[in-house]
Amino acid sequence: MTIAEPNGSDNDLSLRVGRVAAPLREQVVDVLRQAILDFRLKPGQRLIERELVEQTGVSRTTIREVLRQLAAEGLVTTIPQKGAIVVVPSAREAADLYEVRAALEALAGRRFVRHASDEHVKDLRRSFRVIERLAKAREPDIHAMLTAKDEFYDVLLEGAANQAIRDTLDSLRARVRFMRATSLSQPNRVSGTVGEIRDIVRAAEARDEDAMAAACERHVNQAARTGLSGLVELDQNAAAVLETLS
Repeated sequence: MTIAEPNGSDNDLSLRVGRVAAPLREQVVDVLRQAILDFRLKPGQRLIERELVEQTGVSRTTIREVLRQLAAEGLVTTIPQKGAIVVVPSAREAADLYEVRAALEALAGRRFVRHASDEHVKDLRRSFRVIERLAKAREPDIHAMLTAKDEFYDVLLEGAANQAIRDTLDSLRARVRFMRATSLSQPNRVSGTVGEIRDIVRAAEARDEDAMAAACERHVNQAARTGLSGLVELDQNAAAVLETLS
């Protein structure tokens, strides 16, 4: 079943909003955010309000509110008098984001070793097993991998017991997830990710603070190398789109 505001389209498209308890605007934000993170709405793609109204079945006012929210999250950018497009981070912006991630996740790793309970460590191993299992598929499901990595980091941050680190990373969550998707989509990155996360888990189990911080930082730095290379193609695609808007 779908929700439609008054005068909404009844077309059953992939961006339709389901009937759940969350406020309608939040539902649409979630749907469009996920479409961006899954690359169904591609980097550099124009987001035409009329088409989004037809695809989601909500009002133009709601769509405009949603686009403002996604812009605040860094997933959408608006070109004056032209409209919104799915953002393509510049190499500099992506490098800055990776640098912040590396520092924060290394700190979270240190704190995990200091403060995590034995149950947290076991949960970290269990969440890693999910990632490992997904990676063994002939064609790994990137969306499922991203969800599993989110769960892994939820355990890591819970064990680290520092709300400031969690809040800061949460504020970057959408952009971080976008870069994870870009990185994981590159050839051979999934297998590399598994090995790096395995090192994080082993350091946690050994209660080795230095090794844990180093493993967390190494994982982000390796993701940066592949993610930044993946942006090259996205930048080319986005350049073609932006040319049509100029």
